[in-house]
Amino acid sequence: MDNSFEVPVTYNGHEYLFPATLITYGYTYKIEVNVSDTMIDFEPDDEGNYRALINQAQLHDIPNIKKELLQLIAEKLQELFA
Repeated sequence: MDNSFEVPVTYNGHEYLFPATLITYGYTYKIEVNVSDTMIDFEPDDEGNYRALINQAQLHDIPNIKKELLQLIAEKLQELFA
């Protein structure tokens, strides 16, 4: 079973398709999204909204990825998986 898909997002007037993979483990899952060659994990919270999980080390490695873009990706994931 292929768990790969693309997340379409419009950001700053440009259309983007971010490659993503659904990863299941136990009774939960995460979605790994490739944003500018950096893998960002998104997980649903208790309310079912998605949030990006970024550790401090990653934060210094991805200065070109804006918080607004991650929010748009999270919103699109919510739309796709609601």
